[in-house]
Amino acid sequence: MSKHILHITYDMNIGGTEQVIKNLVLGLNGQKFRSSVLCIDGQVGPWGQELEAAGIKHHCLQRQPGFDIGLIRSIRSLVLSQSVDIVHAHQYTPYTYGWFGSMFTGKPVIFTEHGRFYPDVSSTKRKLINPILQTRTAAITSISRATKQALVTYENFSASCIEVIYNGMADSICQPSDSLALELGLESGHTVFGTISRLDPIKNQTMMLRAFAHCLKTFEHVRMLIVGDGPSRVELESLVDELEIRHAVIFTGFQPKPQQYLALMDVFLLPSLSEGTSMTLLEAMCFAKPSIATAVGGTPEIIEDGVSGLLTPNDDEQALATAMLKLAASSSLRQALGGKARAAYEARFTLANMVNCYESLYARLLSP
Repeated sequence: MSKHILHITYDMNIGGTEQVIKNLVLGLNGQKFRSSVLCIDGQVGPWGQELEAAGIKHHCLQRQPGFDIGLIRSIRSLVLSQSVDIVHAHQYTPYTYGWFGSMFTGKPVIFTEHGRFYPDVSSTKRKLINPILQTRTAAITSISRATKQALVTYENFSASCIEVIYNGMADSICQPSDSLALELGLESGHTVFGTISRLDPIKNQTMMLRAFAHCLKTFEHVRMLIVGDGPSRVELESLVDELEIRHAVIFTGFQPKPQQYLALMDVFLLPSLSEGTSMTLLEAMCFAKPSIATAVGGTPEIIEDGVSGLLTPNDDEQALATAMLKLAASSSLRQALGGKARAAYEARFTLANMVNCYESLYARLLSP
């Protein structure tokens, strides 16, 4: 009989953590494990709806302000009534509620940290309580060594108790669409830099556009393809006009299936101020795209500078512009970096690799 894994998260709206949960739930061996998802912030979200359509049950609770004792009671009731075997909590707040809700049920709790806020902060209260939570937590995982170190430094968890399990992506590679390229105004002679991201200050797309403007002064054939939407959209559109690069920048807005846009890019850009393990970066590697990324968070664990991509210092406009100029000038370098990126993806960042790690963890916790 399959073992029941209850995943606890904020919601299943579109985001990196939610994508990892979705990939994991769909990738698990159904003969060994079955999953359900508990959203504690009152929304299932579009990716949750996709999972529901695939037969994955969702429970939706509304977390109240302050420390919600009622939510703890509801989680406890759910764990017992649904015959849950493992509680897998994603991110810190769902973890604390999952931990208290599972007390005295005998069910093991896993805490997975998917990323950190920027700038990272700590609190005396958490540093005092976390070692206590850790003693009754079956396993703690993080998505990168950098995230693991943040749990040690800012949260007072023990490094020896944290296992790194890197995110993984299904192979979604597709061929470029001539009709989409025509629709976007892209021509065969263009070198396309691109990014797929929520348009948000943490992603530092203003710096990216300024660096691109420098590159455009040398190479008139370069173009910028920005896939996504968010609170920075108006600011970024205004900056494009201010820099007088409107003719070379394309905003597509949010695209639920952005792979066809990624296929049109020659170079993927990730200029973020902070990252855990970027799912879009992994997908770019899957597509054999060379990437230029800031050396923050877990990114240097994914990209080997000068081998599978280029890394630049955080928030360094000139360094990013220099890297863009380097790749704009050499198609052979782009091809070489892209080939190594694909090889790194196949070796370390496939969906199968990630799922196997979690299945091994589940089996270990359930063994007599």
